Amino acid sequence: MFHYIIKFIQYTANWIDMIFLTIIVYLLSFLPKSLTQHFYFKLVGFWSKFFIRALGVDLKLHQKNIQPIPKQYILIANHPSAFEDIGIPALFNAHSLAKYEVKHWWIVGRISEAAGTLYVKRESKDSRHEAKQQLIDALNNGKSIALYPEGGCKGRRIFESFRYGAFDVSMNTGIPILPVFLHYESQDDFEWRDPQTLIQKLWHFSISQNNQVNYYVYDAIDPEQFSSKEEYTEHVYQLYLKWQARYLD
Repeated sequence: MFHYIIKFIQYTANWIDMIFLTIIVYLLSFLPKSLTQHFYFKLVGFWSKFFIRALGVDLKLHQKNIQPIPKQYILIANHPSAFEDIGIPALFNAHSLAKYEVKHWWIVGRISEAAGTLYVKRESKDSRHEAKQQLIDALNNGKSIALYPEGGCKGRRIFESFRYGAFDVSMNTGIPILPVFLHYESQDDFEWRDPQTLIQKLWHFSISQNNQVNYYVYDAIDPEQFSSKEEYTEHVYQLYLKWQARYLD
């Protein structure tokens, strides 16, 4: 009985900390970017860690890489869940490319915009072209970026193909791809399926009977190894199929 009381107190304290920090981060998002640009992005990464702790998720980073992670990179990952929106910022210093709808999410949308998140309307060719240029501009300004080559949440298994965007940008800029494979041990609880809402998924995260989440980071991939974006994309896609067989099949 005493154990459950301690656990409840800790759970409550984590949510109080989370709510307090959320209020601060949200209010700071209204300030001019000229005042917040030097600290807000890192603050959101810190906030993401508090969010994960409040949800009771045990996020672990597995460093499968042999070579050191480069100072600048294009992070790619499979995308089975909404949890990546806080999981990636909690572990990696990379600005995310997100679907345009995220910009209008309650509270989270404003925070993500203030943190420098880039947005794309996935079904719009013009928007994808504009997003590509924004990614190149961000990389040219010394930032790292994170995106999902499946083109959205496609389920618990790797989608039938990767889009070329990340690999095209990598070849244009010379910035390597940093592959991260995401593994949610309780796949039913973490997989985001239509028509589930974000609030429903957060609830599923917090009550999952298996809260273990594993992010496996592998060696960065140099674009100079490849003669075309198609070859580059296919090579990395096959790596993800191999990792899927290792961790999920």
